[in-house]
Amino acid sequence: MQAINLLPDCLDCARRAGQAIMEVYAGDFSVQHKDDDSPLTRADLASHHIIADHLHALTPDIPLLSEESAAIDWDTRQRWQRYWLIDPLDGTKEFVKRNGEFTVNIALIEQHRPVLGVVLAPVLNTYWFAVSGAGAQRLQTDSLQDLANMQQAEAIRVRQPPATPPVVIASRSHASAELQQYLQQLPAHEILSVGSSLKFCRVAEGSADLYPRLGPTSEWDTAAAQAVVEQAGGQVLAAAGTALEYNRKASLLNPHFLVIGDHQHDWPQLPPPPQAEPI
Repeated sequence: MQAINLLPDCLDCARRAGQAIMEVYAGDFSVQHKDDDSPLTRADLASHHIIADHLHALTPDIPLLSEESAAIDWDTRQRWQRYWLIDPLDGTKEFVKRNGEFTVNIALIEQHRPVLGVVLAPVLNTYWFAVSGAGAQRLQTDSLQDLANMQQAEAIRVRQPPATPPVVIASRSHASAELQQYLQQLPAHEILSVGSSLKFCRVAEGSADLYPRLGPTSEWDTAAAQAVVEQAGGQVLAAAGTALEYNRKASLLNPHFLVIGDHQHDWPQLPPPPQAEPI
């Protein structure tokens, strides 16, 4: 089945996951911690099961990789040419803080590139979505009850040229010394702090111009929103200046990257990754 034909089901799948998340968000919830000390709530797991079950029923022949089911060995995964990559709740720290800046993320990867992406911010009742060759769109709804107003979705584009001064987006919960050094290379700019994959979406819709990420992320954190940025006319580039790709290695960690609105603007390049110490 072509990616464009899968989009309506993916939007509805995100909606269902968002509803389950909001049920937990509205009450008291406990927080566990994963091995990397990141928080885990019932909302993460409920969203994961809804999305995984829905996509398996929709496309039983397409494997799925999720933050909550990442223990698939590389020998198996490296044979995948097409698979679902999801983050059932990106921004769990923002969820725990109850600031609303968390998202549901569903991506379809083909030949190491995201060809479909759906991002939902449940508290904002807003979807950002894209399919390769079909552009990027944003849909704001009154509630998560239904998607009957899909015809109200609006096309979005990155901002070209950047604002004066440009708006640079930064993580609300993940700062780093490397990021501060990079920001010092920029001319006068404004900083906008946002959580989760909303940072990508702000660039895609033209309300921010640049998102430099010089800290750890995993592949499920970025894939869906990368599809939105790229179809909105932007770029997501690693330090080598090449587009961020997926399932190229055993590790699921991304390299540092830039999310760029206007690629014709002269943004400073990322520093090369540190060289490994000789053995």
